[in-house]
This record gives sequence, structure tokens and C-alpha cells, in this order.
Amino acid sequence: MTSEGQSGSNRDRYPDALRAGALMVVVFGHWIATLPRLDEGRLVATDHILDLWFAAGVMTWVVQVVPLFVFVSAAVSADGVARRLAQGHDQMHWWAGRALGLARPTVTYLAALTAFALISMYTGGRLLSPFNHSLTVHLWFLIMLITVQALLPLSVEADRRYGLKAVVGLIVLAAVVDILRAGVRSPGELLQLGELATSGGGGIGWLNALIIWLIPQQLGIAWKRGRFAGTWTGLGLVVFGALWLSATTGSGYPVAMVGVDLEGRSNLLPPTLALIGVMWVQVGLVLFCERPMRWLLSLKHAAGTVTFLGALGMPLYLWHKLAELPAAWVGERLGAPIDAGDPGDPGFWLGRLVWLVLCSVMVAPVLAAVVSFELTRNREVAPTTSTAAIVAGGMALMIALVVSLVAGALPGAVIGLFAIIAASWLLRDHQSAKS
Repeated sequence: MTSEGQSGSNRDRYPDALRAGALMVVVFGHWIATLPRLDEGRLVATDHILDLWFAAGVMTWVVQVVPLFVFVSAAVSADGVARRLAQGHDQMHWWAGRALGLARPTVTYLAALTAFALISMYTGGRLLSPFNHSLTVHLWFLIMLITVQALLPLSVEADRRYGLKAVVGLIVLAAVVDILRAGVRSPGELLQLGELATSGGGGIGWLNALIIWLIPQQLGIAWKRGRFAGTWTGLGLVVFGALWLSATTGSGYPVAMVGVDLEGRSNLLPPTLALIGVMWVQVGLVLFCERPMRWLLSLKHAAGTVTFLGALGMPLYLWHKLAELPAAWVGERLGAPIDAGDPGDPGFWLGRLVWLVLCSVMVAPVLAAVVSFELTRNREVAPTTSTAAIVAGGMALMIALVVSLVAGALPGAVIGLFAIIAASWLLRDHQSAKS
């Protein structure tokens, strides 16, 4: 592994490949999970595959790859953070750059959603309505990532002082939070911990929205420092993760690691101990696959493919859900089997394949337009060094993302657009721009 900022032949492509692979899992996973519903050939609603197929919940043990993003991002950034801290640089300034780099493309996305939302107000909104919240639900990841990255200096220092004990400490804290949330009063009730913890509201459990997402960050730094490695270690972590998941779901935690089940319970809202099992599995796979993947990445065209997917990372993540709108419209017009019933029905998976093809075709011109637009903008915008501006800009960024996430494209994106524009303005260095 190499430090943040390396490029060319010296760059370690394995972390890049992990992020690119995780991105493709997210994109295709979101598309597969969305089930368009047609009535007399017209789109009227959408379902989620997790609401209809139990086995899809087990599949999320592998395809819930958000922990992998956090893990790899921390590993790539660890050396740069440590170097800046040793040189006495203000880590908040680095975070401002990250926040600005996230805010600018998000302005474009929310502006497009606002345009669609306003047009829908005058056209009946038939196509927008079924996808309204789907178009912003993925913004939760940006909220989480920018929050835990603000704490990277603390994570780096914790690793320096305590090593893997820092990971253990976070897991203990997460367990305490879930036990308090469950209201456990006797050792016997621990066997029903998942059911007790997730049967009510989030309450104190929302502390784990920070604690649990810090765990893959801490693990990523520890991996970068060489505190664990090797194929057999990876295999052991995969087995340990599978046992962890079996035990936690056996105690009543939901099986699925995304979304909300039919009883209103979730491993994500807020995060639970069960989600940590996914982290073990994914970190184990990172170690187990490292040697063959590094060999594969040494081949002639592999590195170029990874670089290409890496360059598309942010645009593809932001815009891939929007491709579902034209995919549904084209599917309607062609009479394609995008509504093929439920899992188990004849032709269901053929319908899923058709839907994936349509989404893939529709996302291409969207990405081409977005990338062309982004390339016309000044890419070397310096972040502000003003603490007040960074705090204000960070708050505006969070407000924009949260409002858009909660309220959907209409009215969320419309409201969030003003906040994200303010964030982009506050987080940039205007003195540098003038000079």
C-alpha cells in the first residue's frame, strides 16, 4: 500500500481497485433492488427487492460495501494525515478541501433534480413520483463519509497509541450502546439482544451512527500500518464475520444490512452490532484476495480500467439513480418486461437483466453530459483556511444533504440546492481566487 497523493507507476492500484469494485456493486445493486411496477404499460410505483425476497437480505452481507469504502479511504489517507499532523498543519483545512470537493459536484446533481422537480409540478410528476425518494436516498453515504473523515486525525492518533486496541474499544462502545438501547436487565436477555434493540425507536442507538462507522476507518488505518495481513488471516476474518452475522441475526437483528424490514427494523437506521459482521467479512476478503488481485492489476489493461472507473467514481455514484427515470420511460415505450413480477415468478430475472441493460444504457449519456460539464469548471479551487467559514460551510453541506435525503427530490433537492450552493461558496478560498 502507498500513501495518499502518489500517482503514476508508484501508485498502489489495489485500494483503487477495491473502491472501483465496491462502486460497481453499489450501482448494480441499487438498480437490481429497484422493481418498477406497471399498470396497463405505465409506471405507477416501485418496490424494493428486500421487501419481497428473504434471500436478498443474506446477499447484503456481501453487497453492503459502504464499510469497504470507509476502510479503503482511511487506508489511503492515513499517511497523508500523519504527515500533516507531524508538520503542524491544521487538519481542518484538509477536511475543508474534502468537503468542497464533495459539495461542488453535488450542486450540479441537486440543480438537475430541482429542474426535474419543477418540471414535474407542471406535468403531473407521473415518472418522478415513484422515484422521488430513491433519487436522494444514496446521499446518506456522503453524510456519513464526510463526518468520519473529519475525525481521521483522532483515528490516526488512536492507532499510533493503541494499535488494534482502538478497534476493540470502538466495538465495546458499540456493544454498550446496543445493550443500553435494548434495555437489557439480565444476562439471559442478551440472547434476544437484536430483537430488543431494534424493536423500538433508535434512541441512544444513534450514537452508533458515529461509533460503528469509525470501526472500518480504524481498521483501514491498522491495515495500512501492517497490523494484520495475509491470506490465512483474511480467511479467518471471513469465517469470523460469518459467525458474527449468524449470532447477531440469531439474536433478532434483521438479516438485511440495508433498508428497513417489514416490521420497521433496520441494521442501518441506526447502525447495529450486526453490521460489524459485514466489516469482518469484507476486510477478510480484502486480505484473502490481495495476492491474486495484485497479480491481475499487473496486467497491461487492468490498471487503465481501474483508473477509468476511479475517474468516474463521484459522478457515477451521484447520478446512477437518475438513470432509472429514462430507463423506466424507455421501458414503457418499448413494452420491455421491466415489471416481471416478484422473485420466483417466471421471467423475473430476465426482467431484471432487461432493467439493468436499460439503466446501463441510460446512464452513459447522463455521465457524458455531467463529465463534460465538470471538465469546463475550474478544478483547482482552493479551500478556505478560515475556521468560521469551514464550520459554516460544513453545516450548510450537512443541511443540504440531510434535507435532500429526508424529503426526496421534491421538495428536498429544491431546498437543499440553496444550502449546497452556500456550502460551496463558504468552503472556497475567495482570496486565492482573486489572485
